[in-house]
Amino acid sequence: MKRNFFNKLLFIPAFLLGSFSFGQVKRLNDPSIVAHNKRMVFESWGDFRPYPKYTLGVQTNFAYATVWGWLAPAKNRDYKDGADIRPLKPTGLEVQRLVELEFQRKEAEKIKIQVDTLYTRNVQDLAHWSSATVSADPLWLLYYHRMLNPLNSFPVNPQNYFEWQLKDDKTYQNMLANGGIAHLEKELALLKDKYKNSRTLDMPRGKRFLMYHETLIGWRNFTNQLRAFDNKNTLYLEYKKLLTKPKYKIEANWQAKDIAIAQKVMLDYKNKF
Repeated sequence: MKRNFFNKLLFIPAFLLGSFSFGQVKRLNDPSIVAHNKRMVFESWGDFRPYPKYTLGVQTNFAYATVWGWLAPAKNRDYKDGADIRPLKPTGLEVQRLVELEFQRKEAEKIKIQVDTLYTRNVQDLAHWSSATVSADPLWLLYYHRMLNPLNSFPVNPQNYFEWQLKDDKTYQNMLANGGIAHLEKELALLKDKYKNSRTLDMPRGKRFLMYHETLIGWRNFTNQLRAFDNKNTLYLEYKKLLTKPKYKIEANWQAKDIAIAQKVMLDYKNKF
């Protein structure tokens, strides 16, 4: 038991001494390795160590003979006598690779800018194409919303003179009988349909506003036709009313002069036309 204890005590100093010795790394400074490092970077091409040594004309450096001399492999001699192959020289392979990497980096930045531009443009195009954003368009808010609001507010299927915005029911009934209402109903249905398509379908912004403009022109033509039908039918009813009146009766004093008769007729009908 005591022997094992003493063995453990002796092992601890030995372990610490060994660890301390192992932790110390001796720096290696081999001139041949340093020269090789210089060749492999950009500093210089040459300094092929180890150097040859001659005694009485005989090469006596065994290290040189095995690395660069007659005992060395053929590829070592070809390397020593060959061209400058430093990878970091101005025209070296590593410099070319770095230049190519920089070129690729710049090209990647250009592509990224183009992709970002395309993405932004696609988002803008989507906003211009989609019908979900038409109510927020500035041109719609500033002009076409106000100009097309009468069409939007006009009844889809008017059933009386008030909804058709006519003068009276007689005019409406007359237009209904002579086909004027049927013609206006077709025009109104086309305008309503075009207005709905311009607001609900996905299309380019420019085409959408062309449809707004066409709808607005159609609405103006429709209102002009409506007013023309209204005025013509009102005038027709007025003429019809006059024609249904009894003819002018000759009074007892039928020997009146022509001038007096004409003046009396003018007085009777002065407010009729």
